[in-house]
Amino acid sequence: MILPLTAADLDMSAELRDALLTLNNDHAVELSWLDAAGLSRLVGGALVARRVGLADAMLIAFDQSGDYDSPNFQWFRSRFSHFIYVDRVVTAAAARGRGLARLLYRDLIDSARAAGHVRIVCEVNSDPPNPGSEAFHRGFGFAPVGEALLGNGKTVSYLELRLA
Repeated sequence: MILPLTAADLDMSAELRDALLTLNNDHAVELSWLDAAGLSRLVGGALVARRVGLADAMLIAFDQSGDYDSPNFQWFRSRFSHFIYVDRVVTAAAARGRGLARLLYRDLIDSARAAGHVRIVCEVNSDPPNPGSEAFHRGFGFAPVGEALLGNGKTVSYLELRLA
């Protein structure tokens, strides 16, 4: 079952906050490391923040008006006037194979369409490679729209899903 996630939820439950931080930071190479304040800031500023279970899976997404300084988000903002940017989607190792990330994405896509959005965007690491994420996004119909070498040495592919 998909549950909404708010900054207040994180403030009220140390168990939830710690579980989601562990989920995120176990995948920091693919996502980026967060501390408690960073997670709260992301969730609090997100257009969509959802989880499954306590911390089986999580998705955080912003729209074009988000107050977010990520270079990946800024790349999309400089090119598109309207979009939903998936900042992170992650599934715990013990919960893999249950379709939780697909469930979160379907929910996001349905919500985006209902709100009249025309595109969902994200980035996937190409160096270091993340073939699982590449295949996952390809399966939803995401197509490449650019790439960049980031200041941290990562190379990313920028992807777009048109919601026409």
